[in-house]
Formats: sequence, structure tokens, C-alpha cells
Amino acid sequence: MVNGILGRKVGMTQVFDESGEAIPVTVIEAGPCSVVQIKTAEQDGYNAVQVGFFDRKDGKFNKPELGHFKKANVQPKRYLKELSVDSSDDDVSVGSVIDSSTFSEGDLVDVTGQSKGKGFAGVVKRWGFAGGRKSHGGEQDHRRPGSIGQSAQPSRVFKGQKMPGRMGNKQATVQNLEVIKTDPERNLLLVKGAVPGSRNGLLVIRKAVKSKD
Repeated sequence: MVNGILGRKVGMTQVFDESGEAIPVTVIEAGPCSVVQIKTAEQDGYNAVQVGFFDRKDGKFNKPELGHFKKANVQPKRYLKELSVDSSDDDVSVGSVIDSSTFSEGDLVDVTGQSKGKGFAGVVKRWGFAGGRKSHGGEQDHRRPGSIGQSAQPSRVFKGQKMPGRMGNKQATVQNLEVIKTDPERNLLLVKGAVPGSRNGLLVIRKAVKSKD
């Protein structure tokens, strides 16, 4: 069985449980995804499947890419990703479809996406620094990082020092999110909490690897 699915972030809303408590959820359009290629340990050194998500016009691809999809007899897809698969799984075949029924209510999932880009940011916004003093004498020191290293020893700045720079726009994963509700007819998953990225961003939803079950 394939251990995940590709999806698209629709947005956030809330649902109410039996006691009337509001639960914040992210709505994810999970699939349908088509299996484009199968990787095997004998031929490729590992077991995985390449899945495609979100149909796209043929004119957006070059001839080798179109040939790749034609070989699998699959409509060209905008996104291609490899997902792990159980080595003993014989149910997956090229051209088969994976949908939101992969998950059910109560499952724990890990959701991976590209976080929102914030542009160039200073240390206060990027790392939560307190900044300099705001009293007399700290005239231009309010949002500066302060000292970044030592003098004679070691005479350099250590790698990994928290400094200003580009914030966000990185791959991020939120683990152990609970699937609150599924809608197989519309391929929707309602996942408790927030997931990385902006609306319409690509997501990879996998079964939780650190679940307490």
C-alpha cells in the first residue's frame, strides 16, 4: 500500500465535535493521484511509486515528458513525486488511482509543504530576538542583533549564527495531525491544525511515522 498521497491546500475552517467544542481544521484536496511509475528494489535499489497530481494541458510539457506519461497511459500531471511503498505490496500498478480513501477519520498524518516566504527579515522577526534597549543611549539599537562573535579567540563567527536573512520559503513538515473528517466524494481531508504553505500550495500527506499508536 502506498504510504501517502499528494494534495492541495484549500484553506482553513472549523468544525464542532459532539460536545460543541470548535476544532480548527485545514481543508486539503487529497488526490486523485495516478501512479506513473513503479520503482523496485531489484531494478532501482529501493521500493517506491511515482505519482502524479493535478491535470495539465499537453502544451505545457516537452516531448520526453509527454512520452513518460504516455507510456503509463496517464493524463499529464503538473506535479510528480515519489512516495514509499511496502515491499510486499502487489496491489499497486501503473495507471492505478490513489484517492482520499487512503486515510480514515482518526488517522494521524505528517503533512509536508513549502512554507510561506517572508522575504528578507531581521533577527527580531526571524528569530524572536528581544532587540536592544529602548532607553536613553540606545538610539539606533532597537532591532539590531548585537555582538555576533568573540575577538581574539576564536577570531571568527561560528557557523549557524542566527542573523538576518531570508525567512520562510522552505520545506516544512508538521507531524501527528489528526484526520477529523473525510469526504471521499470530493476527495477532501479535514486535518486538525495548520499545515505549511499558502492556499493552493502542494502538500504531501503521509502516514505519521512517530505516532503513539
